Amino acid sequence: MKIDNSPARGTRDLLPAAVAVRDHVLSTITEVYGRYGYQRIETPALERIERLSGGEGGENEKMIFQVLRRGLPDRLEAGTELAELVDLGLRYDLTVPLARFYGQNRAELPTPFRSFQFGPVWRAERPQKGRYRQFYQCDIDMIGEPGVLAEAELIEATTDALNRVGLTDTTVRLSDRRFLATLAAEAGVAAEAQDGFFIALDKLDKIGWDGVSEELVRRGFPQDVVTAARDRIEALGETPAEKVADMLGDVLPTLPQEVVADLATTTSCLSQISAEQAVRWEFDPTLVRGMGYYTGQIFEVAYPGAAGSVAGGGRYDNLVGRSLGTDVPACGFSIGFERIVDLLAAPPSGQRLAVLYDADVPTPRVLAAARDLREGNRAVAPVRRSGKFPAQLKRLEAAGFTAFVHLRADAEPGTRLEERLLRQE
Repeated sequence: MKIDNSPARGTRDLLPAAVAVRDHVLSTITEVYGRYGYQRIETPALERIERLSGGEGGENEKMIFQVLRRGLPDRLEAGTELAELVDLGLRYDLTVPLARFYGQNRAELPTPFRSFQFGPVWRAERPQKGRYRQFYQCDIDMIGEPGVLAEAELIEATTDALNRVGLTDTTVRLSDRRFLATLAAEAGVAAEAQDGFFIALDKLDKIGWDGVSEELVRRGFPQDVVTAARDRIEALGETPAEKVADMLGDVLPTLPQEVVADLATTTSCLSQISAEQAVRWEFDPTLVRGMGYYTGQIFEVAYPGAAGSVAGGGRYDNLVGRSLGTDVPACGFSIGFERIVDLLAAPPSGQRLAVLYDADVPTPRVLAAARDLREGNRAVAPVRRSGKFPAQLKRLEAAGFTAFVHLRADAEPGTRLEERLLRQE
């Protein structure tokens, strides 16, 4: 029986050149976040299924890869419920595991706790270009800070990291789930129906107002409610950044003053950040974000040419409390690692030297030559001579080598090896 050697559907292999780009992006982000005081942690890929399916993961809960319990018999009785067979699942993001991590380790962590995570997550997506069933996320979170210092610092650190990676000219889009709840209520949307309302609104950038209105009506929302919501959103859509706080009070009279004050503080910080970094910002009254655990300000980073946002996050004050029995203020930002890597197609520059040795050169001599050439922390690897010389040089270049030395069997020991570039500029 012939075995299919292709990777599982919705996953992919990564060649060395692609991994080099990923390593470069990760090391840059890690260095920046470290300067802001964020500490790297790791959480397991597997979580208890009841935590992953607790109702706060939005649409992602429909895409959990569930893991069968150990010790199940080969045959099951008719009518066996799926819940009886499953006890674990693969994590679909890094925030839900972080909440469990903090609840378990709180006594050993500082307040506020600045966390940095990088690792794979899994979602049973329909495979297509840019969407994978296994992909990597890169998150920073601040737990224990109730004020908007958390929001402002997370945005500053993340836009700084994106700039240093090479994504400049980004735009931060800002909104607030409390603002959205007030907008929906003033438009006549009942509290228990707001989740469905926001799910449709979140598609505005893809299907436009006509499509959103059609879906809302199909979901049972009266046309006058849809019109009232649209009128309020459009009244704020063209608001200059410096007048957002004033306009919010005018358009939504019942919006709590605390929300207005928080947004005013964050927008003031964003104005300072944009003056120092290559980044713009705007208040986006249509920004929803799909996760059900957000409780306050939410934000995304857009980049010219990207199909969607390259980073996103927000405040989730209720999620950590599930593990403690008391609410803990928390705010996080997730970088779209895969999307960023795809935007940075060129691998980072760096010298890789091949020690091209003849077959009859003794192995100790080959290894000694490579060892001497590694001084200065450059990458050096021995490669046996084979085939036609020009063809092998092309293969070396394709493999990522930038230069080579030729170690001949007839050369005197101690002879200085001449380094040659594989590509002449």
